[in-house]
Amino acid sequence: MSIEFGKKLTVTETPIPGLVVLDLPVHGDSRGWFKENWQREKMIAAGIDLPDFGPVQNNISFNDAIGTTRGIHAEPWDKYVSIATGRIFGAWVDLREGPTFGAVYTAELDPSRAIFVPRGVGNSYQTLEPDTAYTYLVNDHWSPDATYTFLNLADETAAIEWPIPLDQVEISEKDKNHPRLADVVPMPPQRILVTGANGQLGRALRAEFGEHPWVEYAGRDELDLTSPGLATARRWRDYSTIVNAAAYTKVDLAETAEGRIDAWAANVTAVAALARIATANGITLVHVSSDYVFDGTKDGAYREDDPVSPIGVYGQTKAAGDAVVSVVPRHYIVRTSWVIGDGNNFVRTMASLAERGIDPRVVDDQIGRLTFTDDIARGIRHLLDTNAEPGVYNLTGAGDPRSWDRIAAHVFELSGHEAARVSPVSTDEYFASATGPVAPRPRSSVLELDKLRRAGFESSNADEHLATYVGAER
Repeated sequence: MSIEFGKKLTVTETPIPGLVVLDLPVHGDSRGWFKENWQREKMIAAGIDLPDFGPVQNNISFNDAIGTTRGIHAEPWDKYVSIATGRIFGAWVDLREGPTFGAVYTAELDPSRAIFVPRGVGNSYQTLEPDTAYTYLVNDHWSPDATYTFLNLADETAAIEWPIPLDQVEISEKDKNHPRLADVVPMPPQRILVTGANGQLGRALRAEFGEHPWVEYAGRDELDLTSPGLATARRWRDYSTIVNAAAYTKVDLAETAEGRIDAWAANVTAVAALARIATANGITLVHVSSDYVFDGTKDGAYREDDPVSPIGVYGQTKAAGDAVVSVVPRHYIVRTSWVIGDGNNFVRTMASLAERGIDPRVVDDQIGRLTFTDDIARGIRHLLDTNAEPGVYNLTGAGDPRSWDRIAAHVFELSGHEAARVSPVSTDEYFASATGPVAPRPRSSVLELDKLRRAGFESSNADEHLATYVGAER
């Protein structure tokens, strides 16, 4: 057997998305050879994008004779395939739903070459030397509940040019009886789970992501995030992403004994359970946060890396939830403010007061920007679709910040009423006669949007979006 020694660690893309060939440095002399078959740190340094592979099992298939042929098998997990000894001709066929379904790639592998095979890509090989040991790392365990897909080795559409004709080699009866490509059920995409699907943001996410078999929308009735059985409530390895739109948002009630318990349960305990699931299963966790993690005293817009300093229970629970999510290897914390969507909200309340002839008193010392739920949904999808760098992203409407009273006056104008009917009042004056608990509010909720812009996303102008929203409501 001839092995090329001294290669540089490099990666080569193939026509099948995610299927990459790796040349590995092999060091040898008269005694034999040595290689680092899987070296995560060096692979990341070389720009090989496999840091989140997370293998959990190592398998070896030993083949006595030349021409042993196995496959074509596609599983719902990733494989890192290499050769311990010998040489193979490998063939890989994309069996995933999508435009590259049926695409074929072939190559020879020896101990100095490996290949990363993503979930749903069919894997097969034929041995070219005796005593070939074919090894593979996988990032999930076999399960009878998982989805598997197979293709016949002799499929005429794939038309794989096997070095040794298939009628002259050893093939199992099971592999001989796999379906042709026209009869293959494609491997479905990993699933996206949207929690809190019945809320304002949940409904916007449904509109953005659409109704597809691989997108699951769950309210509390479908999935209780506080249940002790959450970790086994789904086969979580089938999910790529969880978008957590579930939250306790009753900021004043959170200041009560009962509300405090509920707020911590929904905004921290449930989030911690999702974080554990995401970490254990390689899932991207998207979590929606709030301007209430800040005290509102900063002179200028809050950046993503500003230290949090919540002044009420709701803000404290959101800050704690953010801290939990930040340790998930792949996460997006989307921090927003003053959310308006399909449901009860400030804008609808002001429009209703205008129509009913009621002249409201509205606070004038809290400053921020409205954020519409369809913008949040678009932003979340943008981060996922572009594979943006994990971390915290501020996402609010764009444009000049406004006070609540100025927004209310604008709603009155857009509704065909006099803006002067809105009277400004300080926060302290507004709540002076309150009979129930009152949560402290940040005076400034302005969030800087530069990081999200650098990631390629532009929020809509809050004033323009408000006009569209009010117009649609009339």
